[in-house]
Amino acid sequence: MSFDPNNLKYDAAGLIPCIAQDEASGEVLMMAWMNAQSVARTLETGKVTYWSRSRQAFWVKGESSGHVQSLVDLRLDCDRDCLLALVHQVGPACHTNRRSCFYTAVRDGEEVELMKPMD
Repeated sequence: MSFDPNNLKYDAAGLIPCIAQDEASGEVLMMAWMNAQSVARTLETGKVTYWSRSRQAFWVKGESSGHVQSLVDLRLDCDRDCLLALVHQVGPACHTNRRSCFYTAVRDGEEVELMKPMD
């Protein structure tokens, strides 16, 4: 069966959440939004391309920072309303210079920082 990005379930703004996971370690790196065109671009180029809601523009991960995400596998959830991008991540995935955007935990009612920024 041929894949068509237009057959995914997008929200009212035409967006779908995409979770980026390191293909080697399994670590969840980040979540960002895609639209049908950014899904298509990601599949065409192998460079993970998101849709920036604030800039209203395509955002190729690592284009300015050098912290590139190369697509290894793109997966759809059972409802077709969320994507999982298995990626090869170069450098930190988070704009705070951390490996993952999920660097804060809530433990015993307190926020605990789990990782420091990378050098």
